[in-house]
Amino acid sequence: MKLELRGITKRFGALTANDRIDLTVEPGEIHCLLGENGAGKSTLMNVLYGLYQADEGEILLDDVVQHFQGPGDAMGAGIGMVHQHFMLIPVFTVAENVMLGHEQTKGGGRLDVAAARKLVIDISERFGFSLDPDAIVGDLPVGVQQRVEIVKALSRNANVLVFDEPTAVLTPQETDELMAIMKQLKDEGTSIVFITHKLREVREVADRITVIRLGKVVGEASPTATNAELASLMVGRPVELTVHKEAPNLGDTTFTVQDLSVVDHLGQLVVNGVSFEVREGEVLAIAGVQGNGQTELTEAILGLQPHTKGSIKLDGVELVGSTPRKVLDAGVGFVPEDRSEDGLVKQFTIAENLMLDRSTGAPFVKAGNVQRGFRDEFAREKSQEFDVRSQGIESPAGSLSGGNQQKVVLARELSRELRLFVAAQPTRGIDVGSIEFVHKRIVATRDAGIPVIVVSTELDEVVALADRIAVMYRGGIVGIVPASTPREVLGLMMAGELPAGAAA
Repeated sequence: MKLELRGITKRFGALTANDRIDLTVEPGEIHCLLGENGAGKSTLMNVLYGLYQADEGEILLDDVVQHFQGPGDAMGAGIGMVHQHFMLIPVFTVAENVMLGHEQTKGGGRLDVAAARKLVIDISERFGFSLDPDAIVGDLPVGVQQRVEIVKALSRNANVLVFDEPTAVLTPQETDELMAIMKQLKDEGTSIVFITHKLREVREVADRITVIRLGKVVGEASPTATNAELASLMVGRPVELTVHKEAPNLGDTTFTVQDLSVVDHLGQLVVNGVSFEVREGEVLAIAGVQGNGQTELTEAILGLQPHTKGSIKLDGVELVGSTPRKVLDAGVGFVPEDRSEDGLVKQFTIAENLMLDRSTGAPFVKAGNVQRGFRDEFAREKSQEFDVRSQGIESPAGSLSGGNQQKVVLARELSRELRLFVAAQPTRGIDVGSIEFVHKRIVATRDAGIPVIVVSTELDEVVALADRIAVMYRGGIVGIVPASTPREVLGLMMAGELPAGAAA
């Protein structure tokens, strides 16, 4: 089936998320929609899927104009979507999830679960999915849950499949398996729209590439284009993609975690007996699929997890039981994984956000009064040093782009005397130009002799920044390995396996 989008425009108030976008996907083609987070890719696909109504433009399937009032209309026309955040009911079986929304019934109005089970088995055998129709979805690994989403779409005779950032929660091996599935679907004539910002994946499977920047199509590219060429199209300027760093100049071991366990508010053990150490002048990267305890580990280091056992020592001083204020005062800099919720007060100005964790005394506060002159001079200096692009230091932090918000957080945290720097998902949701800047600052911090912990689900980022890599799985550390460890070995560890030769 041929898909055409003509002049699609979608506005949210004063924001134009999609600006007269044209896109054509031929039958049996994998067409990659490439762009940074916030470029308008997902908005465009939500228009296609009927979740949003376009303000201007039209959708055509095999040259026939379509009028979708909702996802049901899109699915009825042969469009399926595999969402970044799965649309599955965890307590339902695979078969129940697949039949949800277009239930078949038999005598007496009863659900025909047997028909749904047969449909799952037939599609699974066709693509080698090995799905158990009676398995509870919540018990399945993330990669298998994604296959359930694909079976759901195919069960409704989808001729056009949209994959929205499908690899965000997958291990490298699961990503490779998904690439193979996409190629098989293509060979059977399915048209695929693949949304991503990961350059390696684009070049792996795309037949054609359309690049979107700030809501507009800025060009098409060939899969043979280099990463640098694709990045330049995405950002609008040349970008240095390689992280340059010298061999570490290691100092003393000043940060240690011993037998650390964390129980969350539901009583679940989310960090289980974790131990590691970090030396001065070293980056320890913590890798793993999202949701394996990384968030709770960093929160425990900051004193944000109340139910923590074990030991966390910085310069020989025990931090377990300390308040976040005492942890910060001990010299810990922290970039949280969700800058909007935990890193900034969006209604506050840039200047106010830059003094957030230093609002209790000199030089920012004297006799209970904010020293506005000092604060504003500091803010102007740091905005320039960290290349924060804004209308001025009185601009609300919430008015900044994601990359500039992250620079404000970095500027605040790296402008203190640090003894440890912890950066959780430091480049999530920012453009490749800002990623380049963030990586340079992390390496500079390490080169200044400060122990650094980077937590990231982006394996390329982990490998680029790390001196050593600790891999987390289900709350524990599977092993700690050198940064030179092959990607396939790291992928196995992210799935819970400890390959021969890797240190537990």
